[in-house]
Amino acid sequence: MYKSLIKRVAAELDRNKIPYMIIGGQAVLLYGEPRLTKDIDITLGVGIEELPVVKKSVRALRLSIESDNIDDFVRNTMVLPAKEDETGIRVDFVFTFSPFERQAIERAREVIFDGTPVRFASLEDIVILKIVAGRPRDIEDVRTILLKNSGFDRRYIRSWLEEFDKALDEKCSRRFEDILADIARISGKRLARLGGTAKNLRPIPRRKSRS
Repeated sequence: MYKSLIKRVAAELDRNKIPYMIIGGQAVLLYGEPRLTKDIDITLGVGIEELPVVKKSVRALRLSIESDNIDDFVRNTMVLPAKEDETGIRVDFVFTFSPFERQAIERAREVIFDGTPVRFASLEDIVILKIVAGRPRDIEDVRTILLKNSGFDRRYIRSWLEEFDKALDEKCSRRFEDILADIARISGKRLARLGGTAKNLRPIPRRKSRS
């Protein structure tokens, strides 16, 4: 159900040459553990000046726009909310306004869904977005993702979190380091149960880029 809609959205955005990346729960499913998610979140590599083009794409996908005054709503929120009436799946199209999001779209990972290329935010960029959001569910998602994927770019994540700390007066970097410490403790306990040492811990392989 979700996969079919994601394929259609990806093909429509590619047809209109709109850069994008899938974020949120659908990206967590790619890198982490299966969990319930009721929507599809898509960051677009365009500003709200391209709203007419995006609205045309939404209508071509036979999605309902979830606002009576969508132009004002998008100007205020940078989000165009839509829904597939048949399934009730909500699709949020998020317009880009930050250098981080623009770079993240350039780094997006292409996954092939039954012959259709679909662009997902990279593991590192999902981690950054989740840590900045900072909700308990987001922090748990990050912990799950990093436990399953050992070969991530810590330097890249740290550099952007430091920028968000300055811009938002947040403690995003501290959250990340706390999560890494938790993962180290969890890994240590696993090794102790197996009677091993840190040298015996093998990286967990990434999932293949085909679904």
